[in-house]
Amino acid sequence: MVERKATVKRNTLETQIEISINLDGSGTGCFETGVPFLDHMLDQIARHGVIDIDVKAKGDLQIDAHHTVEDIGITLGQAMSQALADKKGIRRYGHAYVPLDEALSRVVMDFSGRPGLEYHVDYPRARIGDFDVDLLREFFQGFVNHAQVSLHIDSLRGRNAHHVAETIFKAFGRALRVALELDPRMQGVIPSTKGAL
Repeated sequence: MVERKATVKRNTLETQIEISINLDGSGTGCFETGVPFLDHMLDQIARHGVIDIDVKAKGDLQIDAHHTVEDIGITLGQAMSQALADKKGIRRYGHAYVPLDEALSRVVMDFSGRPGLEYHVDYPRARIGDFDVDLLREFFQGFVNHAQVSLHIDSLRGRNAHHVAETIFKAFGRALRVALELDPRMQGVIPSTKGAL
């Protein structure tokens, strides 16, 4: 089996980021972003997606976390695209519903080669600790643009902002697991009637 791994570095005047992923890992992660809440969310992706993810990031956090969070999404998308190569044999589509107490979220994705984000989330408050919840959309937009994936995220209910965010990231990880899984009936086949994704 071809190893589905990638390491991508992104260096700008605002951030320096290195991400390594193994799509066929065991769900381990190492996160050094300087943004503790984001580390917690990235860990949900690794564990629930059963993907090994290593993220090292230094950003202009003295300004705010915007550039760091967005650029991690971009770099993760680039690494995902590189690790998938031509996407032969993957299931392509994935979806998951995840509850956490009163919160419930749904994530649906298609590794179509076309970027698109539908993000329908209303947080009950603007910050989780000192983390600005608006940045979560920026993370997913960066990911979508560079992984070339169609992604629908819906928070169906929730009164606790932390619970809402956590259900989204857990559902995202679980949907990734399904979409990236190799289908034994599709060995060597690109899952598209076009013959390319």
